[in-house]
Amino acid sequence: MNIILLGPPGAGKGTQSHRLVAERGMVQLSTGDMLRAARTSGTEMGKQVAAVMDRGELVTDEIVIGLIAEQLDKSSESGFIFDGFPRTLAQADALGELLASKGRRLDAVVEMQVDDDALVARITGRFTCGECGEGYHDTYKPPAVEGTCDRCGAVGAFKRRPDDNEEALRTRLLAYYKDTSPLIGYYYAKNQLKRINGLGEIPEVAARINGAIDG
Repeated sequence: MNIILLGPPGAGKGTQSHRLVAERGMVQLSTGDMLRAARTSGTEMGKQVAAVMDRGELVTDEIVIGLIAEQLDKSSESGFIFDGFPRTLAQADALGELLASKGRRLDAVVEMQVDDDALVARITGRFTCGECGEGYHDTYKPPAVEGTCDRCGAVGAFKRRPDDNEEALRTRLLAYYKDTSPLIGYYYAKNQLKRINGLGEIPEVAARINGAIDG
């Protein structure tokens, strides 16, 4: 099963992707992770990525599709979760063509609907462990021991993204609604869109996602 999780910044796409990986054995294809890995891989594609990023330019759709193609060539019986791609209609077309060329298909696109004000509260309270990357939140998921990571035990390693503030979030939401929200209509027209309420406890949202992709 190959799926896309759609939703604005802070909707919980990363958290739910990790659950699907753990529970279903799916492979999460995160654009950011793939670019970071490619940059240090030493491959021809990696050299292209490094050169573009070193110039401070945006990586082209062609390069991202190339990275995804490399991952699709690796076997995954449980399927893939596309995280951070596509973001535009052109990218959606390119992904569809790539999947078809590999004899694969997109099974579902899950839109996680979250109120903007709730997103502000969610994002401004989140932080991560600088050692292992485990995510936390001031209200919804504080560490069991203050200042200590539950996962790796690191002390004093928590950090917050500098753009996790209300002003920056509003800017990111505007970019999402402008560039990415047209994908909702695109996949609706293809009868692939599933809408769920993205608010609630993590297990509750996970159950809704499972129901959407299994239904």
